[in-house]
Amino acid sequence: MLNAVLPSFLVLDPLLHQWLLEDIGRGDRTTLALDLEAQTGQAHWLVKEAGVIAGLPLAERVFALLDSQTRFLAQVQDGQWCDRGTVIAKIEGSLAALLTGERTALNLAMRLSGIATATRRYVEKIADLPSQLVDTRKTTPGLRILEKYAVQVGGAINHRMGLDDGVMLKDNHIAAAGGIGPAIAQVRGRIPYPLTIEVETESLDQVTAALEHGADIIMLDNMPPELMRQAVQIIRASSDRVKIEASGNVTLETIRTIAETGVDYISSSAPVTRSTWLDLSMRLTS
Repeated sequence: MLNAVLPSFLVLDPLLHQWLLEDIGRGDRTTLALDLEAQTGQAHWLVKEAGVIAGLPLAERVFALLDSQTRFLAQVQDGQWCDRGTVIAKIEGSLAALLTGERTALNLAMRLSGIATATRRYVEKIADLPSQLVDTRKTTPGLRILEKYAVQVGGAINHRMGLDDGVMLKDNHIAAAGGIGPAIAQVRGRIPYPLTIEVETESLDQVTAALEHGADIIMLDNMPPELMRQAVQIIRASSDRVKIEASGNVTLETIRTIAETGVDYISSSAPVTRSTWLDLSMRLTS
């Protein structure tokens, strides 16, 4: 896990409250009908398929919001690879809290663990090369802050969290501005320090234009490996300051070939958009 940082609960608590309310609605009819408020019990979380665990601190918080006396005892850390059958958490507390919070807590952990697992597989493909995997803004609305955390847990790094994190001049921006030069010139005088300017390029001519007009980061978008290699050579010969990012057609089969061209970063939405949930379950033990 590369310095994965979970946002403050000052940020997360309103989201967790919202997600709990989505599931509870006017009340947990089943748990209320069983009159479990005064009863306590224990449970454990079990891994049903191997993968990287992510989201245990969130699960702990979900149960704490329902009952502050609940004890959530993580048996592993976020970022740890666990085999099938591993007990990753033990929980003690009100049976009402355990049963009411079960689905929300598990849903979050399964989603995030799936992303972390997929990310780890991509990262391992290029672990011995200097290129780094970064994510994108292709995330589930409302879950971006957590999905990007899961990407970190899996060993990759975050690209922009949102549109306010940096300038990225994509093809439509360039077309609207009348070219790479005019686009960079307009943006340069209007953004605060120290925002960087990234330019998406699809040809060597565009790479040259981005260099000439002072781009900080040049993205090589959907370039074949040989063309990408030429672009890297042109950029390196011109500047050791400009960072190079590759994007497009990034799969487990292609990521190593892309990294071998010498790019600094490889951006891909695949660990988020193509991942599947990691199967976890909760079992009462008493």
